[in-house]
Amino acid sequence: MEGDVEVAKTMEKLLGEKATLLFEEVQRQRKHISGLFDDEPEILMTEQRYGFIAGIMREVVKSAPRARADMSRSIDLVLTNRYLGFPLFLFFIWAMFQLTFTLGALPMEWIEAGVELLSEVLVEVLPAGLFADMLVNGVLAGVGAVIVFLPNILILFFCIAIFEDTGYMARAAFLMDKVMHLVGLHGKSFIPLLMGFGCNVPAIMATRTLENERDRILTILINPLMSCSARLPVYILLAGTFFAARAGTVIFGIYVLGIVLAVLLGRLFRSTILKGESAPFVMELPPYRLPMLKSLLLHMWDRAKMFLRKMGGIILVGSIVIWFLSSFPQTVTLPFDYEAAFNELSSQHEAGLAATDDAEKMAALTQEYEIAVARLTHQQEAQIRERSYLGRMGKAIAPVFEPLGFDWRATVAILSGFVAKEVVVSTLAVLYASDDDPDSANLSEALLRSGMTPLAGLAMMAFVLLYVPCLATVAMIRQETRSWQWTGFMVVYSTVLAWIVAFVIFQGGRALGLG
Repeated sequence: MEGDVEVAKTMEKLLGEKATLLFEEVQRQRKHISGLFDDEPEILMTEQRYGFIAGIMREVVKSAPRARADMSRSIDLVLTNRYLGFPLFLFFIWAMFQLTFTLGALPMEWIEAGVELLSEVLVEVLPAGLFADMLVNGVLAGVGAVIVFLPNILILFFCIAIFEDTGYMARAAFLMDKVMHLVGLHGKSFIPLLMGFGCNVPAIMATRTLENERDRILTILINPLMSCSARLPVYILLAGTFFAARAGTVIFGIYVLGIVLAVLLGRLFRSTILKGESAPFVMELPPYRLPMLKSLLLHMWDRAKMFLRKMGGIILVGSIVIWFLSSFPQTVTLPFDYEAAFNELSSQHEAGLAATDDAEKMAALTQEYEIAVARLTHQQEAQIRERSYLGRMGKAIAPVFEPLGFDWRATVAILSGFVAKEVVVSTLAVLYASDDDPDSANLSEALLRSGMTPLAGLAMMAFVLLYVPCLATVAMIRQETRSWQWTGFMVVYSTVLAWIVAFVIFQGGRALGLG
């Protein structure tokens, strides 16, 4: 990669004709690296080498204060300062989530309006029936409820790409090294944990870089407590609904909760089931760079593609399955005679119209009649949904989640999140599509009208953060640990922890008189 002539000759001797394939691949990679960083690979590798040396020096050498001309070292005097470094790191993370929520609010509203408009058009164009209902209340309600969070996801990944490309991410790992020692790990374990904020699957794969087996297992066990981007739509929905003015701060608090619990549980596991000394660690500190817009956009798009692929895959399928389970059986016995109620409303409306010749009064009576019919229709649909297959499942297990402030619909949404955390939002959208108000097309409004309180919303965010990760993550844990015991332990402990924390938040908040 550095163009060393002697190494090239050695490769030709070792590989013969196959060396040509190696050299072609090397040229492709050199071109790719030069395009990303706008610099020669030789220079980049030299900087990385000296960055590693600087990391060793900072770890083991104490020097008297002296004038430093090097800009990276000057910046590090502030950003890696033992007193200022960690508060600054927390501030940058808080600012990232605040920016993600506030800056993403406007495009989020545009996408939401577009989804609602498309829904209205489909209702007008398609003939009434099961297919139209599946398309509007299943596919569009489920996928549309998640895709509105695409701007927030893009902003979050753009900010993370800035941290990576400027060189600050390495400083974050350096700062966290002391925190990781509290757990019995070191800064090298922080890299997989940090990757967990993007996706837990590659983060768990990244634990292969840890030489010590106990360190690997411990890092894998606490990795799901790092809130992946799939959970972000749930946070944005609930925080935006119940804590609009302070949504960014609330989301930041949820992420901090995961980190704090990871530290506490890591310490507990290290002192009980995974006893042992942690390996030494030297952190590489590359020089600071001005990030290139092209590189930032590429990083952002690579991560966003994963989100979009889920839209057309697991979330689409999940939305259809949830719609089917919530729409069947088609014939159920209701505790109220809705047909008689509709007939009575119609008779009252006709009698009211017959009793007056005033056009304005007749228009007002018609409007009242239409609102009453719409409300009664929504109540009927809600009753039917409660008696669907999904409603029965939710009602059966609802007592377990009732102490957390969740109704049967929120309970079903939580269960569906085992497939993928974004499905929690699409499930809520499908189940709350039928509410007791005709204007509840907006999911946030439907949640508010459902009786869910801010305290229950906060408990649900905490539960989504902590309970068993998605199916793909569980499969990866089984693959990397090569043990069903460790996998089962992670599933059980994370779910129990989620229930306890959500219970403390909800019941503790109620005991303190919080709404």
